[in-house]
Amino acid sequence: MREPVLRVEDLRTEFRIRAEWYPAVDGISFSLDRNETLALVGESGCGKSVTALSIMGLVPQKQGRVATGRILLDGRDLRTLDEKELELVRGDRIAMIFQEPMTSLNPVMSIGAQVAEALRVHRSLSRAEAEAKALAVLDEVKIPSARQRFHDYPHQFSGGMRQRVMIAMALACEPTLLLADEPTTALDVTIQAQVLALLADLKARHGMAMLFITHNLGVVAQIADRVAVMYAGQIVEEAPVHEIFTRPAHPYTRALFSAIPRMDREGQTLAAIPGRVPPLDNMPRGCRFAPRCPLRREGCEAPQVLAAAAPGHRARCHVATNMLAGELAGA
Repeated sequence: MREPVLRVEDLRTEFRIRAEWYPAVDGISFSLDRNETLALVGESGCGKSVTALSIMGLVPQKQGRVATGRILLDGRDLRTLDEKELELVRGDRIAMIFQEPMTSLNPVMSIGAQVAEALRVHRSLSRAEAEAKALAVLDEVKIPSARQRFHDYPHQFSGGMRQRVMIAMALACEPTLLLADEPTTALDVTIQAQVLALLADLKARHGMAMLFITHNLGVVAQIADRVAVMYAGQIVEEAPVHEIFTRPAHPYTRALFSAIPRMDREGQTLAAIPGRVPPLDNMPRGCRFAPRCPLRREGCEAPQVLAAAAPGHRARCHVATNMLAGELAGA
């Protein structure tokens, strides 16, 4: 079998609170193949962005650390690389689109110079060669009048156009792996649809693997091949996108779907998930969702493991896996 582009094994990332270390990402594992999109889904504070920062080697060193686990990019463990070696990988083999483009772009550099910078650093191109390639990339991400706007600054672009510039910067060196952290959060629905279509097109054209981080399940349905649902630093469910939408197993996943308004139903009552994600320094001992779970029962006080609920479908809940297995047996 072909080696996955990305394999994360037992990743644990911790942050210091009052001189003690607590995990924000606690023992997660997943893999990602070429030309595949894995959506990482969950509420704010579940550890999605920390997972991406851990893969990139960008966890703040004084208050955070990747404590255990392996992060294999094409079989090479990124955790064994020093900072100078990581700088050669970031922006070249692996790239990231950050959540808010206005704070991620340099306000005193033109957008053309920012795209060309990655090409000069990682491809050793001359200024003229880098600018020509950067212009081609800006055209590829459909920046209108790219040649005329090449020397404009970020504040002269709309939110959607700034996001396209971020995508251009990430794709300039044709990375093997793209990490997209909530790239459509601040955009209106029309621009959001355009950005999603652009990402899907560029992924297919370049054959990239993409880790797409979001809390929007509507976006997941459009772009993902597989879905991993995170809660309180753990993956609680993982399945192909069709399976997760037709047969969600974990009570947390079902609660997320219940909170989505349906345009085809009249007089519906939106469900809310009671409580909130537990803080890092006060995690439940057993199932972390148990204090908020309507299916809580005996056995939930024990730590849960990801178990097969169906072929290719795993859930971290003894109640859910038994229920889904019964549903499939009766079908």
